[in-house]
Amino acid sequence: MALFASPIFVEGVLPFLLVFVLVFAILQKTKVLGEGKTQIDALISLAIGLISIAVPTTRDFIVNMMPWLAFALVVLLIFLLVYGFVATSSDPKKGLEVPGWVKTVVLWLGIIMVVILAIYVTGFWPTVKDWFSGEDVLSTVLLVIVIGVVIGMVAKSPAKSGGSSSG
Repeated sequence: MALFASPIFVEGVLPFLLVFVLVFAILQKTKVLGEGKTQIDALISLAIGLISIAVPTTRDFIVNMMPWLAFALVVLLIFLLVYGFVATSSDPKKGLEVPGWVKTVVLWLGIIMVVILAIYVTGFWPTVKDWFSGEDVLSTVLLVIVIGVVIGMVAKSPAKSGGSSSG
């Protein structure tokens, strides 16, 4: 049991395995390097995993993120279990069909959660909090909204055809 509490295991083995497995899975799934290139994918994953634990800042970031990522995976698993109980499929052989809007909402919530978690773990949260509680925030937000509305109106306006051409 003391092995799992060892600093070598927590700060070396676990971050390496996490990075190695994630990079290897992504390379295998996307087949970026070609079909049947398992050995090359493994070597690249090994190199990225070793580099990630060799740099103290990266290693500390991964170590600090691991408990939060585990918690997020548990929440996601519970959500999927509950969704599996209440959702029905038109074809039982096909399995559970998730509507596109649910995938989009879950994707965006996940992205927002990971960004907020990364800001919190890196220690940048007080700066972000101070920025949002500053005096100029309301005017900045209003300016961004006005710019967005103007860009949206310009993008939706039909292009005028005809006109004179000089040449």
